[in-house]
Amino acid sequence: MQFLNSWATNDKRTLLHFSMSTLEIFCQHVQASDADCEAGGLLLGSVHGSHMLVEQATVPTAWDKRFRYLFERMPFGHEAIALSRWTTSQGTIRYLGEWHTHPEDHPHPSGLDRSEWNRLSAKRRDKRPMLAVIVGRKSLYVELAPSSGCGSVLTPVE
Repeated sequence: MQFLNSWATNDKRTLLHFSMSTLEIFCQHVQASDADCEAGGLLLGSVHGSHMLVEQATVPTAWDKRFRYLFERMPFGHEAIALSRWTTSQGTIRYLGEWHTHPEDHPHPSGLDRSEWNRLSAKRRDKRPMLAVIVGRKSLYVELAPSSGCGSVLTPVE
């Protein structure tokens, strides 16, 4: 399994780069077998104008709710890591968004995913769209989700 680490909006005005460690986390949680439950976490990184560098993905905790077709992230654990990274980086490493898996080759967001992304995006202090990533068995779905409606879908850049 090899996911590409550079992504962009169609107009190339927004570029996104996943660190190798972030892509490794995604690969470790792909729902390859019928018994695998969904997984997910936070995406942490830095913002450079309209561009983003995703440096870290948190992994599921013991408190998270994991089922075959549902992942519900609980705040414990994830928020402590995010706050710690924010503090030690003096505010350069911040919350960028969320990731979770789907048991499909080429994932697409469900209605529940969309409503959750809109809710989380509306809570952002910096008013930026939330980065939403769905990890499928063969590809990623990457979107900058605003507080209402559909956002900008990003595609891999070779």
